[in-house]
Amino acid sequence: MKQANKLLCVEGLQSGYGTAPVLRDVCVDVLERECVAVVGSNGAGKTTLLRTLSGLLRPSGGSIAFRGQRIDVLPPHKIVERGLVHVPEGRRIWPRMTVEENLFMGAYHARARRERSRRLDEVYSLFPRLKERRLQWAGTLSGGEQQMLAIGRALMACPALLTLDEPSLGLAPVVVDEVYEVINRLRQSGMAILVVEQDISRALQAADRAYVLENGTITMEGLGKELIDDPRIRASYLGLEQTAGG
Repeated sequence: MKQANKLLCVEGLQSGYGTAPVLRDVCVDVLERECVAVVGSNGAGKTTLLRTLSGLLRPSGGSIAFRGQRIDVLPPHKIVERGLVHVPEGRRIWPRMTVEENLFMGAYHARARRERSRRLDEVYSLFPRLKERRLQWAGTLSGGEQQMLAIGRALMACPALLTLDEPSLGLAPVVVDEVYEVINRLRQSGMAILVVEQDISRALQAADRAYVLENGTITMEGLGKELIDDPRIRASYLGLEQTAGG
């Protein structure tokens, strides 16, 4: 993998909560225009990884470089300004603000404010239902619409790399299809994406490359389409047995 193509480079990352370590010697790369998945069971450390990348947690070891510059010492708002934007688990929208007010909250730094009108048009094009409900309180939206709003708010910050924490969590299968269709469209537009998921099959199908995180350590990595057929993944995560010839 050529260093020049790396948008995100995580090396030897150690992180956790207080004195309790969660991540141990984690190494993850994301190339420009690439979709990468980090998959694993609940409690594997996936959310901790994204919280550390976005500056919400300070790593205790290792390094995080974005666009060739260290960001692990920066506060979260400075990381967003660099172009790494996090969509948190559980959406975290402001329920008693309108849809449009929530979107505007994503465009708080100087470059995003300058591009706010254009970005808003792009978000409404991507999510027509948000445009229909732009004056509606966000708390009255369905779960799927709230997930769309959380992604739209992140897009207002002009990301070069969008990180998504469990975007399918709690959603009906048809809504998950819609969310992943949006992820695919963003990827096709040239945006790099890092998604962490318990829905391993869905994530591996969407990803160019993927990492398996177990107990805070990367145990496997490879192309998404290869990992989904790996007998260890099929048996441990998908509940499938590898059959002869298939």
